[in-house]
Amino acid sequence: MKRVAAVTLKGGPVDLKGRALKVGDEAPDFKLQDNGLGEVTLASSAGKTRIIATIPSLDTSVCAMETKRFNDEAKNLPNTEVLVVSMDLPFGAKRWCGAEGIETVKTLSAHRCTDFGNDYGVLISGGPLDRCFARAIFVVNPAGVLTYVEYVPEISEHPKYEAAIAAAKS
Repeated sequence: MKRVAAVTLKGGPVDLKGRALKVGDEAPDFKLQDNGLGEVTLASSAGKTRIIATIPSLDTSVCAMETKRFNDEAKNLPNTEVLVVSMDLPFGAKRWCGAEGIETVKTLSAHRCTDFGNDYGVLISGGPLDRCFARAIFVVNPAGVLTYVEYVPEISEHPKYEAAIAAAKS
C-alpha cells in the first residue's frame, strides 16, 4: 500500500492513513451523510463529473474560503457536482451553509466512520486534527475514474483551484 505524499500542518508532519490515490485509479465508493441526514454515495451522482474536496472543517478560514470558491465555480461547470467532505456533523454543515449562502456545492459528512478517509488517503491520525481530513481535491469523470488528484502539501494552504477546475472541464 503506497502512502500519501508528505503532508504538513503549519510545517509539522501529519500522519495520514490509507493509500495514495492517483490519476487513472477508480474512485472508491463511499457512504456519506448530507445536510438533510440522507445517504450519499458515489453512485448518487453517476454520469456526472465530480469534484470531491476534502477539508478539515468548514469552521476554519481556509476551508470556508475553499468551499465558497467551489460554490461560485460550480455554477459554471455543467454536468458537474462538487462535494465538500469533512468530519463536520451534518447539523453544523447545514447551519454553516445557510449562514454563508452555499447552495451549489453539497457538503457531506463522514462522521459515522473513517472508511472514506482511509479509502481516499486523507484521514489524519494523531495530533490536533486527529480524525479530521487533510485538504485534497479529487476529480472523478462520469465513468468513475480519477482524472485529477491533489493532496495539498500544507493543510493550511489552498489547493490549486484552476487545475482542478480545468480537469473537471476536460
